[in-house]
Amino acid sequence: MNSFKSISEFHQFTQLPAPNHPLLSVLDVGAVPHVDRDEPVNLILNFYSIALKRMHNVKSKYGQQPFDFNEGILSFMSPNQVFSMAVDDKDKAVKKSGWVIYIHPDFLWNTSLAKTIKGYDFWDYSFNEALFLSAKEEASINTIILNIKQEYDANIDTFSKQIIISQIESLLAYADRFYHRQFITREKAAHQILDRLETLLNGYFNSVDMMDKGLPTVRYIAEQLNLSPKYLSNVLRLLTGQNTQQHIHEKLIEKAKEKLSTTNLTISEIAYELGFEHLPSFSKLFKTKTKLSPLEFRASFN
Repeated sequence: MNSFKSISEFHQFTQLPAPNHPLLSVLDVGAVPHVDRDEPVNLILNFYSIALKRMHNVKSKYGQQPFDFNEGILSFMSPNQVFSMAVDDKDKAVKKSGWVIYIHPDFLWNTSLAKTIKGYDFWDYSFNEALFLSAKEEASINTIILNIKQEYDANIDTFSKQIIISQIESLLAYADRFYHRQFITREKAAHQILDRLETLLNGYFNSVDMMDKGLPTVRYIAEQLNLSPKYLSNVLRLLTGQNTQQHIHEKLIEKAKEKLSTTNLTISEIAYELGFEHLPSFSKLFKTKTKLSPLEFRASFN
């Protein structure tokens, strides 16, 4: 595992010239030299990465999720994430184009972006949830990156940092807009996620060993669907107005109502079967969702 605390160290590792700024780098992907390696190398970068890439014949992994760069995509990586890359077939030439911006957190110190950058959910998305840009959107992003590149290549003065920061803020705002567009235009894929979630939750809450497994967490559900927790919640919120945790609670209350109305189990037994360790937690959630206590709900059927 190779960990890089500075952008300069990473440039040296990838056989690139030293960056123009110790806390910022703007790279033309097509100009990055190819380094032959027998095996994929795992990397940890202690800085932000924004990449607009087209890379044919390259396979990448972010965490455990594979990703194919053959289409033009915009991806984001927050500091301290595991990343690996390798040539898929050594007999073929690697064709690549695009841009990568590396931003060290120290570059953001005492700027407006330092307070807002972590608020963008896409830093927590996996590579397989990258943003697929239309030609018009890609042109917009390219324009912003070229503006950043112009400042990056120019002589640093008292205005340089704020101009670059404002351009990065514009890039992130456009990415946020384009992600919302992608959720809408890929409606079929989004509904397939919703269908898979329903199937998963039904299976989980109907399993005989649920009392041993406990309540499902958002992370567990996301992993089962091969999605990042933030991406899953954002897709669901757009489709249904509810995030993943709310969907879990809705399914749980639905199952609780079924047990309360069709069985003679005590409230404690039902809470235990649904994965609750403590009865008050179950009763509080049930009343929050239904405006009735479990006993009041059961009494309404008598």
